[in-house]
Amino acid sequence: MNGIVDILYRPRGRFAANRAGAHNSSEVGGFGVFRDQAPFMRYPDARRIDVRATLRDPFGATYVRRFEQRAAIDVYALVDLSASMGFVGAADRFRVAIGLCAALAYSATRIGDRFGLLPYEDALIDRSAIPATRSRRAALAAVERLGVETPRRSSAKGVLAAAAALGATRKLVLLISDFRWPERLIEQAFDALALHDVAPIVLVDSVESAPPKSGVLELRDSESGRRQILLMRPDLQRRWIEAEHARRRSLARLSSLRSRAPIYVEDGFDPVDLSIRLTAA
Repeated sequence: MNGIVDILYRPRGRFAANRAGAHNSSEVGGFGVFRDQAPFMRYPDARRIDVRATLRDPFGATYVRRFEQRAAIDVYALVDLSASMGFVGAADRFRVAIGLCAALAYSATRIGDRFGLLPYEDALIDRSAIPATRSRRAALAAVERLGVETPRRSSAKGVLAAAAALGATRKLVLLISDFRWPERLIEQAFDALALHDVAPIVLVDSVESAPPKSGVLELRDSESGRRQILLMRPDLQRRWIEAEHARRRSLARLSSLRSRAPIYVEDGFDPVDLSIRLTAA
């Protein structure tokens, strides 16, 4: 897979992990970045006694220094393969998703994290899924297998099965979709992923978000294949744009208490811009 770019990300909060890595951890120990001091009776490690803190205590208690361990985490891409993800306008939406997954697989394994991939449509697509792995070759091979799939089903309800497959251990999850789902499904998906650090990546196309003021448009329903001729005019363009803005507001509202704010990727992703957004946690 050629031309893979590197992206940066920062998980929200602390992750429990038993592998050393690049991120903040909930684990404490004798090495790492200084975190705090604690009574010796709670953390009996004579090697870490803090003499100054011990001498300052008026009651004669002994204190030890605790250090924050750095940990590796599991990073998962949950990728929507429902029919609307096959839309081709200013860009090929599915190819954008594949490129994003490849960048994430490369970037995660480069710093010692594990990358996993869970594609879904009306069900979880097991043949193209892979559990979290530190092998860059295996991760990129999984993305290549995903690239031969074709978005075609009318539902994305398999996102719930993908969420269940993550398990209970906290993970960083990039939920990649155009989110043209029923509002109830979006709400259910965020609820199912509530244990994890979720970054919704919303793929949009400038053709959809900024239609022309006038002219004849031929529209095709991605799910049913039905075609429709539409005569554009300024009033219709205004209502179209208002509907798109309302959809964005709805997504922001549904995600506000359950995940990070949605990250919009229009036509193609800029690795620098995406890195800034993913490290702003």
